[in-house]
Amino acid sequence: MELIKNIYSVSFYDKFAVVLKKTVPNFDEIKFKSLIFNENFESYELKQRLSHTTKVLNHFLPSKFKLATLMIKKIIENLLKEDITEQSMEFMFLPDYVEQYGIDDFESSIDAFEYITQFTSCEFAVRPFLKKYPIQMLEQMILWSKHKNNKVRRLASEGSRPRLPWAMALPSYKKDPTPILPILENLKLDSCEVVRRSVANNLNDIAKDNPDFVIQVAKKWKNKSKETDVLIKHACRTLLKQGDIQILKLFGFDSLKFKVDNFKINTPVVSIGDKLEFSFSVLNQEKIPKKLRLEYGLYYMKNSGNLSRKVFKISEREIEPNKIYEIQKHQSFKIITTRKFYTGLHQLSIIINGIEGEKKDFELIT
Repeated sequence: MELIKNIYSVSFYDKFAVVLKKTVPNFDEIKFKSLIFNENFESYELKQRLSHTTKVLNHFLPSKFKLATLMIKKIIENLLKEDITEQSMEFMFLPDYVEQYGIDDFESSIDAFEYITQFTSCEFAVRPFLKKYPIQMLEQMILWSKHKNNKVRRLASEGSRPRLPWAMALPSYKKDPTPILPILENLKLDSCEVVRRSVANNLNDIAKDNPDFVIQVAKKWKNKSKETDVLIKHACRTLLKQGDIQILKLFGFDSLKFKVDNFKINTPVVSIGDKLEFSFSVLNQEKIPKKLRLEYGLYYMKNSGNLSRKVFKISEREIEPNKIYEIQKHQSFKIITTRKFYTGLHQLSIIINGIEGEKKDFELIT
């Protein structure tokens, strides 16, 4: 499997150097590549290669930041002329340049962000500006939320997420998200699904620190439109997994008149690398169809010896009355990089519309 850091490859820099030759006066391609491929390049991880590229690029841009941003705009124009468009994160060293060298030039940086984000997202790079210029930057992001370009509008929402993954957190918004609500209000009915999804992700971030805030927003926005209902459902995914009663009720889930039967762990001893198999049945004892959100909780053994629950969704649907639904599932214990397994007793439970049933033990062995 190809390592993601290898998006910064010889072929990538060859193509980028072609564009730099057309853009930067007296560009020295040999020097550029010698600086890029230094003795440590192979050992650099993804973020190190990105930051390294930023620093090397700085050698070839004007020393005055505002002039450097004008050069970056021309670089992007020529990238587009060469049909080179952002594929994932290759060109995120461009907003990183603004973050690293423009923090003391607010106006030039804002202008650069607005342009660059239409080519490659600036969601990570704007965050130090929100910390240094909290009032000015928030006002700017509210303006961006009304921009004609959907990528700029998305930047307003994505850049202000309190807990954006792989980015610095925004402690002030974790404590009080109220200031970013105008951005989300402006974008909740956005014509672009990607923008609306960013709003949902922002709210889901907020829910981890301020659940009541998100519950009130969800109640306010519910039934405004089909798109908004989808948005708030995605925004409340953490609260739904946590079994929040208010949110479950808002979306029409209650655990009354459901019966779980024949809950069995079919592989009570599981080896690391194999899979846990379990089965159960669900009966809707009501006389009418009911909405069912079906999940299971897996209690992983931690290094400390304590158990830690992770919730997995099975399905969400309406089920008919007086009909038994037989469920068979499995959970892989294949070795992965994102979780370390510890041997010993684990537990499994079935969760019906947020209400957890009995826990059953199983043993994980090597």
